[in-house]
Amino acid sequence: MRPAFFVLYLFRRCLRASAGGMRPRADSACVLHIQLAMTASKKIDELYDLIKGIETAMFTTRGPTGHLVSRPMATQDRIEGADLWFVTNTETHKLDDLALDPHVNCSYYNNRTHEWVSVAGLAHISKNKNKVRQLYQESWKTWFDDEGGDRDGGPNDPRLALIMVEAELATYMKVNKLRPIILFETIRSKVTGSIPSRGDVREISGAEMMD
Repeated sequence: MRPAFFVLYLFRRCLRASAGGMRPRADSACVLHIQLAMTASKKIDELYDLIKGIETAMFTTRGPTGHLVSRPMATQDRIEGADLWFVTNTETHKLDDLALDPHVNCSYYNNRTHEWVSVAGLAHISKNKNKVRQLYQESWKTWFDDEGGDRDGGPNDPRLALIMVEAELATYMKVNKLRPIILFETIRSKVTGSIPSRGDVREISGAEMMD
């Protein structure tokens, strides 16, 4: 259930309960749940706005030796059933890493605004060809060499697979200041030796990001 619909669901539930003579304490709890859901909805909107503005994630997995490995991957438009999802080549080492440990981190940084996002979660690999064809975009060919036949980067390319990331925790910094103010505070911090406050750091749990 998407956050906005969840808020509406809670509101209607409270109305029905109030009509049935719900006790004041329970009524207060209902109002609190609605407020928390609205806060979560706002944070989720902020999170996806930031990700959409950055697009490329540093996708981090754990290799067979235990070392962490990061590589740039393009985040696709959001779809139902995944908090983040990516297109990948089945012949790359990252799928071997995910087979050993599905825990991943996807990080984003906007050099212009200094905003950043970090999403920790579980990766699920899908090689379902019907799903691949359904979501296919011509831009994917950029990442696949044309080797002839079906291996041309097209929707039937056997190398195409999807990585769906189910978020367990998202941390991000949202900047709500104008760029001249940020620049001024940065210069002032260098002069005074203080640390500039560029934005607010927020967290979203996996439960808050439920669909």
